[in-house]
Amino acid sequence: MIDLRKIKKLIELVEESQIASLKISENGETIEICKPSSSVTHYTAAPTLMPSLPPLAAENSHKESHHKHTPVDDSKQHHLTSPMVGTVYLSATPGADPFVEVGQAVKKGQVICLIEAMKMYNQIEADVSGIITARLIENASPVEFGQPLFIIE
Repeated sequence: MIDLRKIKKLIELVEESQIASLKISENGETIEICKPSSSVTHYTAAPTLMPSLPPLAAENSHKESHHKHTPVDDSKQHHLTSPMVGTVYLSATPGADPFVEVGQAVKKGQVICLIEAMKMYNQIEADVSGIITARLIENASPVEFGQPLFIIE
């Protein structure tokens, strides 16, 4: 039989963590500890990729969402990418002005958006100085690791 002290310690660990359940097998016995569904945050072992839109749908989506894009020389473009999986926010609070606008000059180290990951808000800074020539994401949308967020010239 699994030691009662171990079970209590496992229950405490599950309660303090963000996992939904824990299943342990020892000497042929199995115990599973689960949180009530209302306080559970589900995580997957590997990040899942967002399905990509067909080219025509992607073009229409960009037109409808009013993305601004100024054609520029590709050799001068820098793609600022997401350093993590999460939800992107373009302003500090709902209804506030965005950190940056297309056409705005930014300096290296300037905060240009926030990414929420695991209830933590992470400031995303420009990694180069230049002009924001395109915003490739929508406010409050999910982003993947390495996904382009802005184009800076």
